[in-house]
Amino acid sequence: MPAARPAAVALVLFAACGDPAPPAPVVELAAGPDTVATGYAEIADAEWLGGERWAVVAPLDVTVGILDLARREAAPLGGEKTREIRNPSIVFRTADTLHVGDWGLRRTSLWTLEGRLVRALPAADQTRGALPRGRDRAGQWYVELRPSAGRDGSGNRDSAAVVAAAPGFHRLDTVARLAPLDLAEVTGDAGRRFEPRALSGQDQWGVLPDGSVWVARVFENRVDWRSADGTWRKGNALPDRVLEVTQYDRELFYRKFPPELRATAEQLPFAAVKPPFEAGLTSPAGTVWLEKSRAPADSSRRYHEVDRSGRLIREIRVPGAGRIVAVGAEEALVAERVSAGTRFIGFSLPSATTRSTSGGAQ
Repeated sequence: MPAARPAAVALVLFAACGDPAPPAPVVELAAGPDTVATGYAEIADAEWLGGERWAVVAPLDVTVGILDLARREAAPLGGEKTREIRNPSIVFRTADTLHVGDWGLRRTSLWTLEGRLVRALPAADQTRGALPRGRDRAGQWYVELRPSAGRDGSGNRDSAAVVAAAPGFHRLDTVARLAPLDLAEVTGDAGRRFEPRALSGQDQWGVLPDGSVWVARVFENRVDWRSADGTWRKGNALPDRVLEVTQYDRELFYRKFPPELRATAEQLPFAAVKPPFEAGLTSPAGTVWLEKSRAPADSSRRYHEVDRSGRLIREIRVPGAGRIVAVGAEEALVAERVSAGTRFIGFSLPSATTRSTSGGAQ
């Protein structure tokens, strides 16, 4: 028997040096029949509420909209002209509670999933007014603390931190460090400054109900996981194209600015290549969905779904110019800009996409 061990080890090494793992399967999503047309100009965040109901943040319309795809209806959270929402920017759900981060009111308000205000939590001095972006079952809040930029922007060369705050914010624990912004030194009328390169991307992160935290590393192009006990696991490098920032990409970027600010926007430095991903979402199954950068000629948007081991499960493609803003158990919510505002469409998900690997469904 002892003589068999070298042979077994050799067999394992041979297998490790064999053919690379097959590419992840590609899933093409198709639009379902349910849509909701709204006048919302822009969508900053969204969250699944269960069934075919969703909450979406429309900052330029100073509202959080509650969508019901089955009924093809949209209504403002809190009712028309509510004073409970002023400048919403963040929305997330824990169990049966919807949280809305509002920088205008400097607070996080807690709502039932049916739309009734329960209470409001003022922004904490301990987090320098930064609002939470997640909460776990134990009641801890998760906040991103950015460095102070300083007058010349040089402070942005430091890393941001993701901290877990006790329910009363009396204790903060750093759980992750994020990559510093990609900066360029520019000289203008105001002197020397450090400006982030436009279209350069940044780390994304999220939290699961059990307190696990994922961080999508923009420079390494992978998803790392921190378990609730503090153990880190590095993910696998994700396969991606290298896409140059074109003049067309710059033009699309400039269009986001009002005419009076366009000249200023044209002075901003740009990255040479696009980041591997532009946004990240957490699914109810506990997987991460990364929105991949796209080329101008692409006819669909690509998403990588990554499990809790940091492994790519599959690539999801959504036809058209719309983008996924939230993922549910059986549907993905796609927001598509139209001339009159934003149209929301439900795209059905194959069962294997949401029931696979790892869980912790909320």
